[in-house]
Amino acid sequence: MDNLCCFNSLTQVMGGRSSSSSGKGRSHQGPVKYGFSLVKGKANHPMEDYHVSKFVQFRGHELGLFAIYDGHLGDSVPAYLQKHLFSNILKDDDFWTDPTRTIIKAYETTDQAILSHSADLGRGGSTAVTAILMDNRKLWVANVGDSRAVLSRGGQAIQMSTDHEPNTERGSIENRGGFVSNMPGDVARVNGQLAVSRAFGDKNLKSHLRSDPDLKDAVIDQYTELLILASDGLWKVMANQEAVDIARRVKDPQRAAKKLVAEALNRESKDDISCIVIRFKG
Repeated sequence: MDNLCCFNSLTQVMGGRSSSSSGKGRSHQGPVKYGFSLVKGKANHPMEDYHVSKFVQFRGHELGLFAIYDGHLGDSVPAYLQKHLFSNILKDDDFWTDPTRTIIKAYETTDQAILSHSADLGRGGSTAVTAILMDNRKLWVANVGDSRAVLSRGGQAIQMSTDHEPNTERGSIENRGGFVSNMPGDVARVNGQLAVSRAFGDKNLKSHLRSDPDLKDAVIDQYTELLILASDGLWKVMANQEAVDIARRVKDPQRAAKKLVAEALNRESKDDISCIVIRFKG
């Protein structure tokens, strides 16, 4: 199992298609457990969220691979990311000496592959938030778009990702020849279309968008309790600390993910809602 071919088969964990799904797993080297829950929103289109949740053995290390891919205008781009993004990161030998640079490079080369793959693939797009946990000790989180990662340390919520929204990156969009519209009763949108300022795909807007990720790393110490990855269907209706407080009260991470999704539905979130909870200790 210590080669890229086997790695590829392990990372192709289905995330979309059905109206809802959930599951769980655990590390083979320590107490870390994870659970996930995905629910289709009320919009009249197929589920566009995909995910990865898996522990794999690779080059003598155990890697936890976790991701939420929130698609728009179809599910082809998130499906592509689910299959290729982690393998593009880990097939680069530089990952073991400079993981930050390697992750950033793989995000951008994966976007270029999407845009050049076929005429149809890049018409839609996707956000991404990914987390790589090495040997249950070191964590790297990267993101493009407005899916979000939140860490709990000593009960305090720590946002590990950056929400890439048009208003906050207006200068970059305008410098690239685009514009940001703020229609009454609507969110800010790039060229009146897209509600995020960075994304994979989106060929017709790509000249105005970025696909380079923000990245943070953390050491998992005795005070680090859990990590939540979720699409904006959850974060639109829930603050970081609220999500951490809910997840900390539920020991089983699958039940915690389901509870977070249920609470987002109770708060009338209408988007697809996807959530992964990784608990670092029992």
